[in-house]
Amino acid sequence: MKQQTAKFSLGQVVKHRVHPFRGVVFDVDAEFSNSEEWIENIPEDIRPDRDQPFYHLFAENESSYYVAYVSEQNLLRDDSEEPIGHPDVGEMFGEFSDGHYSLGANLH
Repeated sequence: MKQQTAKFSLGQVVKHRVHPFRGVVFDVDAEFSNSEEWIENIPEDIRPDRDQPFYHLFAENESSYYVAYVSEQNLLRDDSEEPIGHPDVGEMFGEFSDGHYSLGANLH
């Protein structure tokens, strides 16, 4: 089994490589750890490799807030320097600066 190192960290703001959404990382799985149904619903020609980090995001797009589960290959650093408006961000994270949220008191 190959050791995986996550490219993105807790509190970091990222954006999807293809789809128009961005989010803040609140958890990382070293490799795929969701349901078979979830991954089978992704068209085979764009289905991500399971052997890479997957990120749980408090995500937002132009019309909604939600939780997303995204492979590392589909994420990029978000350089907008804009905070995330997702209502759950404040429960887990503190101040926003330089594209990162500080970890909240319950995560130190």
